[in-house]
Amino acid sequence: MRIADFNYELPPSQIAQEALDDREAARLLVVDETGEFAHDHIRNLDRLITPGSLVVVNDTRVIPARILGEKRPTGGKAEVFLVRKRAADPGDPSVELWTALGRASKGLKVGAEICSGKLVITVRDHLADGLLLVALHTSDGSGVEEARKTVGHVPLPPYIKRNDTAHDRARYQTVFAKEDGAVAAPTAGLHITDALLARLRERECEIASVTLHVGLGTFQPVTVDDFDQHPMHAEQFVISKQLASSIAKARDRDAKVVAVGTTVVRALEAAADPKRRGFVNAQSSETKLLIQPGYDFHVVDELLTNFHLPQSTLLALVCAFGGRERVLEAYATAVGNGYRFFSYGDAMLVRRPRAKA
Repeated sequence: MRIADFNYELPPSQIAQEALDDREAARLLVVDETGEFAHDHIRNLDRLITPGSLVVVNDTRVIPARILGEKRPTGGKAEVFLVRKRAADPGDPSVELWTALGRASKGLKVGAEICSGKLVITVRDHLADGLLLVALHTSDGSGVEEARKTVGHVPLPPYIKRNDTAHDRARYQTVFAKEDGAVAAPTAGLHITDALLARLRERECEIASVTLHVGLGTFQPVTVDDFDQHPMHAEQFVISKQLASSIAKARDRDAKVVAVGTTVVRALEAAADPKRRGFVNAQSSETKLLIQPGYDFHVVDELLTNFHLPQSTLLALVCAFGGRERVLEAYATAVGNGYRFFSYGDAMLVRRPRAKA
């Protein structure tokens, strides 16, 4: 489909610049399977999800990926954005190797060194798509991971027009985050609290987790006219045997599978068992799955998701799930009712449309 089919008008004032102090206070637009809309709040999510459902969250943890430093020996300002950790340096296991983006006033040549506190970053190579291979070590031989986490900044998305704060360290992280590796938050999960999870369990819902490390590609603009020509980014994911078993048991009891976020949808659908509809295969892999209208969903029945950028792959996924016209109408309704958009904004609960008789 053409990217022009996934456009909508959004006043800049509705792009959320700050997170609400109370995660559950976000507004929730419920898009029912009948096509009806209802205005609610995240705090009532436990009453909106069918009792006994399997609720799947993404337990990836956002790393402090943005490193601000100075070039040696000139002292010029430089920035390195860590994208993906690679295997340890075979010549020195204490050195971390990363794929990264970098910028400085005069560029970053091979051999350039950037210092930030104890952390020293050396450019090893120039890779495709403007990426760099960089090596991280410390000036005093102390642990690289600790130094990296100390000097690193929260990688807030580019539409949040401010510097990160100490508040973002906690707020741009889900309460169930445990597996380091994401450079952007799985934002639907930012609304969930431990108390809300407990209320869901009281309604006999099972909470399970998938790991999908959200990459820079989540912000990658679509620069072609046709989604079929878009080079979809790859993201690492893990489907555990426990999660595969939970989904199988949900099918046995005819329970709904509710995905908290588009990242969960991508992981579950990428792992769908081609021989058993509704089931998944346990695996550790990566996916370049591009979901757009016309996609046949195999696993996910309901979706909790934030509002996404116009003409984005994430909006295309939601349109595929809920129906393009219906979802775009919901977006127009959200704009008209003053909902807050994007990472720190409000959310939608989308139920799959009923099949036509």
